[in-house]
Amino acid sequence: MKNVFRHITLFLVFAALLMPAWTFAQDSIPAAPPEESPAPAEKKPEKFDAKSFIFGHTGDSYCFHITEIHEHPVCVWLPVIVKCKDGGGWHVFSSKHVCELKEGETFNHKGANFYISPINADKYPGKLVEVKADGSLSRPFDISFTKNAFGIFLVCAFLLAFFLPAAKKYKKDPMGKPTKYQGLVEWLTYTVLDGIIRPNIPAKKVNKFAPYLLTVFFFIFFANLFGLIPFFPFSANVTGNLSITVVLALLTYFFVNVFGNKHYWKDILWPDVPIFLKAFPLMPIIELISTITKPFALMVRLFANILAGHIVIMVLMALIFIIGGMYGAGMGGVMSIVSIFMTIFMTALELLVAYIQAYVFTILSSLFIGMAQHEPEHE
Repeated sequence: MKNVFRHITLFLVFAALLMPAWTFAQDSIPAAPPEESPAPAEKKPEKFDAKSFIFGHTGDSYCFHITEIHEHPVCVWLPVIVKCKDGGGWHVFSSKHVCELKEGETFNHKGANFYISPINADKYPGKLVEVKADGSLSRPFDISFTKNAFGIFLVCAFLLAFFLPAAKKYKKDPMGKPTKYQGLVEWLTYTVLDGIIRPNIPAKKVNKFAPYLLTVFFFIFFANLFGLIPFFPFSANVTGNLSITVVLALLTYFFVNVFGNKHYWKDILWPDVPIFLKAFPLMPIIELISTITKPFALMVRLFANILAGHIVIMVLMALIFIIGGMYGAGMGGVMSIVSIFMTIFMTALELLVAYIQAYVFTILSSLFIGMAQHEPEHE
């Protein structure tokens, strides 16, 4: 048990360092590309932009938008870290400088002009872009500490704070009577270990792969839960970001194929099929393709299910403004009642989905790893 907790701790630190590099900004407070300021015109009511509203809340962002007071956004600003592609240096500044830009404005930092492309833009939607001297747009190398990167660190910090005290207590007094807190940690750990990992991985290999599988289960589960809490410091849609699910799927791909035994590779490269299928290499090609499709399925399944749930909730909220704009405030009020009840139902359903997706990702990962570890049966 102590070894499991030790490996979980080491892997969480590794994940905290690795994953932010894959997290790129996808969404922020919209700003328009620089152009000549139009002549003053009569101000018209802005039309509700459902696309920006939905994807602005489900995507990544350079800040945490909390509320607005007198049309002034109240946000938690995050650091922007970019490097221009034309040989320029690194640029580090607060996201406040680019998120509060008005239409047609750019932010100049060390001679480079930046702004955030709107969500509905055709090119680089929701991304930080550099405006060249000739007016062309360029996407800099962006490793900014975005909302999703913050969410990753938050989940890792929570898991460390949750598991480490129990590990220390077990290390200090292995034979002592466990507290209620230790009992909870042990119950959660053995629920995954005995219910998911042991049935799919050979007994001799369980201790080798359990740390990764336990870590990935709790990371996905709590990241999903935190994404349903609609206020700072939560609300980051971590597993609804394709960059994150790519990393998780690649980790499973690594454990499956790097640690796969010789019988696993024999079944791929020289399967027990008629010789003409081996000569043509039809079956080896199919088997090699299957090694790629398995992690791809893991990646897309987790990303699509989590993102879809968030989108449905935001669509229900958007319907209030759409119906209100089309049929007046009265119908908007009626729709708000319907939307609120439907949103409560969908949120409750998403709580179940948060567990199911963590369960599915972990059980399929353990199944793939176990298939690569099984020895052939001898008669």
